[in-house]
Amino acid sequence: MISVPSVFDPDYDLEFVRDVALSPQVLFQGWTDPKLLPQWFCPHPWKVIECAIDLRPGGLFANTMQGPDGQTMPRGEGIWLCVEPLRRLVWTNFMGPDFRPRELPAPAFAFVCDLTFEAQDTGLTSYRARVMHTTKEGKARHEAMGFQAGWGAALQQLVDLKKESA
Repeated sequence: MISVPSVFDPDYDLEFVRDVALSPQVLFQGWTDPKLLPQWFCPHPWKVIECAIDLRPGGLFANTMQGPDGQTMPRGEGIWLCVEPLRRLVWTNFMGPDFRPRELPAPAFAFVCDLTFEAQDTGLTSYRARVMHTTKEGKARHEAMGFQAGWGAALQQLVDLKKESA
């Protein structure tokens, strides 16, 4: 497999980068274990009420989120494009299983998410999520939804969850 890193385009992309006290193994597991992901994936008081993961290129990555008032969001579906164990995951929402293109229901916007987990000499892991949008409007909508704060809160929930179970 050829691993080609994504290139950041400030007009279309959002990026979340943190050094965290979790190993690449724990971060990878957090994203790929359908029993673990619902415990941290969206900022509380929101929660994931359903999760499906078929961890292979072309395999399903899907979840359904529910708000504190009981409002259920439409099921978010996509596929894994790249799976490099313990190092990198790339997924998209504009393709369905086995690389079938799909129409997105409104008000969804199309994107590709490139996640990397890189161990540092300090004992921390550099966690990077680069989300590449197909339009500037999609990027702006995602940013307005609270991209930085939301991804930060979700990652902190994974950190806290792993501290509690240690």
